[in-house]
Amino acid sequence: MTDSLDAAQKTRVAVIGLGAMGLPMARRLAEAFPVTVFDIDTARQAEVAAAVPAATPAAAAADADIVVLAVRDQRQVDAALFDVDGVAETLRPGGIVVLTSTVGPDAARATANRLAERGIGLVDAPVSGGPARAGTGDLLIVVGAGETDLAASRPLLDQLASTLTVVGPNPGDGQALKAINQLLAGVHIAAAAEAVALARGLGLDPAVVIDALAKGAAGSFMLADRGPRMLQAYDGGAEVRSRLDIFVKDMGIVSGIAKDAHIPVPLAAAAHQLYLLGERAGLGAADDSSIVTLLSPQGSGQ
Repeated sequence: MTDSLDAAQKTRVAVIGLGAMGLPMARRLAEAFPVTVFDIDTARQAEVAAAVPAATPAAAAADADIVVLAVRDQRQVDAALFDVDGVAETLRPGGIVVLTSTVGPDAARATANRLAERGIGLVDAPVSGGPARAGTGDLLIVVGAGETDLAASRPLLDQLASTLTVVGPNPGDGQALKAINQLLAGVHIAAAAEAVALARGLGLDPAVVIDALAKGAAGSFMLADRGPRMLQAYDGGAEVRSRLDIFVKDMGIVSGIAKDAHIPVPLAAAAHQLYLLGERAGLGAADDSSIVTLLSPQGSGQ
């Protein structure tokens, strides 16, 4: 145990991106590793008290062994890694990038190839579970990585995850399983929104409906988690824990890879359209639970 702890303490970690997931992950990692952080919002860097702030991704990665990337999409991945002052400019050969963002299998493979040209490994490790679970090391992480890179990053991944599933040996493998996870999560949120909207339309108390359904066969994690936040959407707005436009992106990834595989996903496609309507209505930066207000607007029903 002591040897494992000593090894962890010697592993220097940089976290790039301190958003809804990156910030609690950085705090969790700083409990076990020396951590340097970067975010374009410098105020967020100060919120990881145990970490050292950096002025650029390159500066954060300069002394790191492993870089954890927690950004929104592939455009931000490319900027953080390959722009001037990007991670790839300073991360030593043999270093590892742990990609926790959901970007899709093809994007992960392309990123791995670009990093490999510089002697840098990629651990494809998209995460699921939300900010609260990120802060307590209770995430689900699905991984695609080779044995050497996986072994080197395993202490870090174990610090973040209660469930760690190695999907396959290649970057992109983790993204494929994460897309399936997002298919289910996105459909479940949309279905929960329909249920809450119908309850309001029938004149029922949505809080009573959610509580009752969550205890029976119709219950789901998303109903229990998003249902109360859907009620908040009608009462001053839900706390933003997962932006609606994240599901615009993720359900788009689902649709794209399903099309390539020639697998019909009609429920995912319908949910994607609902999230697109929400984004068009100005809800992109709102919590994804706010989608319910499209189906049952404020003032209708109860």
